[in-house]
Amino acid sequence: MEVVICPDSGVAAVLAADAIDRLLRGNPQAVLGLATGSSPLGVYDELARRTQDGTLSLSRARAFLLDEYVGLPSGHEQSYRSVIHRDLVSRVDLDPAHVLGPDGNATDLARECAAYEEAIAAAGGVDLQLLGVGTDGHLAFNEPGSSLASRTRIKTLTMQTRQDNARFFGGDPDAVPRHCLTQGIGTILEARHLVLIASGQDKAEAVRQLAEGPVSASWPATALQLHRHVTVLVDPEAASGLDRRDQYVETYEAKPAWQGL
Repeated sequence: MEVVICPDSGVAAVLAADAIDRLLRGNPQAVLGLATGSSPLGVYDELARRTQDGTLSLSRARAFLLDEYVGLPSGHEQSYRSVIHRDLVSRVDLDPAHVLGPDGNATDLARECAAYEEAIAAAGGVDLQLLGVGTDGHLAFNEPGSSLASRTRIKTLTMQTRQDNARFFGGDPDAVPRHCLTQGIGTILEARHLVLIASGQDKAEAVRQLAEGPVSASWPATALQLHRHVTVLVDPEAASGLDRRDQYVETYEAKPAWQGL
């Protein structure tokens, strides 16, 4: 795991966009894993800027969403398909038909989850997966206690997560759906490169646990320690609980420029 302590969240977003840019230059048909929430917004802004400048193209890329709420009406502004269209797809040259997410209104949700796993596999797997982390260490919608080998499935959202997401639903936790479909931790760990972005003091304990704590289902994001290629991009506030801050800074400063993230 590589932990990069950035001066601010803007620098973290540029570094994540650089990793995507580098991937697509080497493989224009790469498969991206897209996250929603506040953490990746700066990355999407940077990708949009580069696309509009003509220095980057996502036209041949494919993408999969991490998760989706269950039961929101089709086209609801807070469905993750709508959110990712608004935050990224509508601003770049990524073909909407090449962006897939699980259907939270499917008649057979178990079958929908299995089909989503099959679609990811058929695409050759995810090359680069963007991630955020919840204040309680949840990864995608894998809440504390989730199996570290889990696959895409239906999950019940905790009150903590619903409170965290209430800002997207007029500040009302009760308006946040109680269930979702989410890629499992085992599914996420199959992506070839995981790039997690976290900012702010409220993420400090989750970042400390995922980077330096024991691997435990009590903090699902600690499963990232088992992956061969993880990049954690944090601002000073999110990094404030780390014991090895100086080591991370020294290591990154000495990293060969050609290596990238």
